[in-house]
Amino acid sequence: MDGIQGTQLIGEGAPVSGAAPDGCVRALIDAVSSLRPGTDSAGLIDQLRVLEDLKSAVAGLQARIAVAFDAVQRSADAAAGVPAEERGRGVAAQVALARRESPARGSRLHGLAKALVTEMPHTLAALDTGQLNEWRATLLVKETACLSAEDRCAVDEELAADTGTFDGAGDKAIISAARAAAYRRDPRTVTQRASHAATERHVSLRPAPDTMTYLTALLPVAQGVAVHAALTRHADTLRNDGGDARSRGQIMADALVERTTGTPAGIAGVEVQVVMTDRTLFQGDSEPARLPGYGIVPAAWARNLLAGNPGSSEEPGQAGQRRAGPDQAEQRQPGDRDFKVWLRRLFTAPGTGDLLAADSRSRLFPPGLRRFIQVRDDTCRTPYCDAPIRHFDHILPWYQGGITSLDNGAGLCEACNYTKELAGWTAQTGATRPGTRHMFEIRTPTGHSYRSTAPPLPGAHVNGDPSVLAAHYFGDVFHRRHRPELRQPA
Repeated sequence: MDGIQGTQLIGEGAPVSGAAPDGCVRALIDAVSSLRPGTDSAGLIDQLRVLEDLKSAVAGLQARIAVAFDAVQRSADAAAGVPAEERGRGVAAQVALARRESPARGSRLHGLAKALVTEMPHTLAALDTGQLNEWRATLLVKETACLSAEDRCAVDEELAADTGTFDGAGDKAIISAARAAAYRRDPRTVTQRASHAATERHVSLRPAPDTMTYLTALLPVAQGVAVHAALTRHADTLRNDGGDARSRGQIMADALVERTTGTPAGIAGVEVQVVMTDRTLFQGDSEPARLPGYGIVPAAWARNLLAGNPGSSEEPGQAGQRRAGPDQAEQRQPGDRDFKVWLRRLFTAPGTGDLLAADSRSRLFPPGLRRFIQVRDDTCRTPYCDAPIRHFDHILPWYQGGITSLDNGAGLCEACNYTKELAGWTAQTGATRPGTRHMFEIRTPTGHSYRSTAPPLPGAHVNGDPSVLAAHYFGDVFHRRHRPELRQPA
């Protein structure tokens, strides 16, 4: 570990062979924690490089550990009489929890580990020596995924990243080299993979900063180019012929929304839910609101959404004053009057924001209780997973006497709910006392426990005073034009 200002990570005090693995890892963590930045420029760069090599070596070791854990679990499953096709289920979920990653990310890391250890020894060696980092090793694994084990090993040997093949190469160069080598080995399979890729087309949505979102479409290249070209032509036409003051990007985005939804505003018969405190709604308080499925949004933005003017940065009263003049009467957007708003009161525990309890004797969670859990949990309650809620789950299963109640209910994504039902996985509600947020524990087959606590609602601590009972309002915003049958509830 030259270049760390004379401090070595492994020295005289290192655990001897055969010592507890936890002790070795702890000694390594302590050694790294004791390091301090140098004082000269060259030494600082040396430190960065050596620590980067250390990160790669740790990633290689994590891959070996994950594969070893998979083998141990499969052996245990076999001894227990589990069918061969079901052995090892839940391993990726446990890897994810141990690495503090989402289940989806854990599954990818588990697949990466098995490919590196069993089929790509040269790439693993490059990771061990710092010639590749974990991300670039992932690229090599991904681009050879369609090959047989034999062909993948041959490509791994041909590229031999540990010999310096990729020194100075960027991500695109690594991807191109891997694709070319894969095609030379098995052109038919690579071609079939390209044909199959069209079946994986989809549209996804993820949050972006400042109350924006990324709407992404994975399309065949011809269709993707055609869509982009059509939007570009539309934008150029409006800018050149009509003198539209919007930028090309703004026109393209607006046209995409209008052509997809059929309305300029884009909201057509769908529900948009906002959770905010009574102070934010009625008193102009700055406590942020929460948009389920998105996250925290500014207070003024939430008020404007409920007022039917989500695109404005002004307060509703200010916008009304600005449009009050006769010369500005037509500045109101056409869709501003098309929203219908309901307010549902949600009372929470003082200080913590925990929702008050409710229960039901039904086997399935009724709509009202599902809505309650959706507001409380926001996203999947499995630690490190922030996927959308798809299943409303009994923490203590119904067949084990678990009741259909708010305390025994949790919102989970589909994958996490199925994982929880595997042999050896258990969950139990914690001692949720008055004034504390809802909590339950997940226990994996290895005996490790992970605690899940419901996220705080906006205004959980009111000016640092836990004695204040916060009232929240759950605003449902509908598009009146497409839902005329909806009436204001009593």
